Amino acid sequence: MQEFASLHVYGDFGLLALRLAIGSIFLAHGLQKRVMWKMQPSEQMPAKMLSIMRLLSVCEPLGAVAVLSGFLAQPAAVGLAIIMLGAMNLKKNVWKKKFIGDGGWELDFMIFAACIMLLISGAGAFALDRVLFAI
Repeated sequence: MQEFASLHVYGDFGLLALRLAIGSIFLAHGLQKRVMWKMQPSEQMPAKMLSIMRLLSVCEPLGAVAVLSGFLAQPAAVGLAIIMLGAMNLKKNVWKKKFIGDGGWELDFMIFAACIMLLISGAGAFALDRVLFAI
């Protein structure tokens, strides 16, 4: 067990890995939503939902770049956590999905928790925040 006790010295590498994972997820999903700008409201995608998706097509990639670079990573983590709360609410209360299963919201919950971890821990040593703001 002594081997595990000494791993805390590598915490900044863990935060970097977490930032890369979260940033990659939000960048990919945000860029996928760019097609929403060419769509028109429909029965499947009402105007209100289309507007939200268009907003997310901008916010998700911006938050992803912030997290990936470690520039204003903690405020970005707050925004991304709020996005995940919205996704979980949509799946649970509107689409009536269970926590685990086909289209469940368990992965959304995990991403939410990772954003909270970044909020609390900060971006770590390998981040622009550390260089620019000495955080």
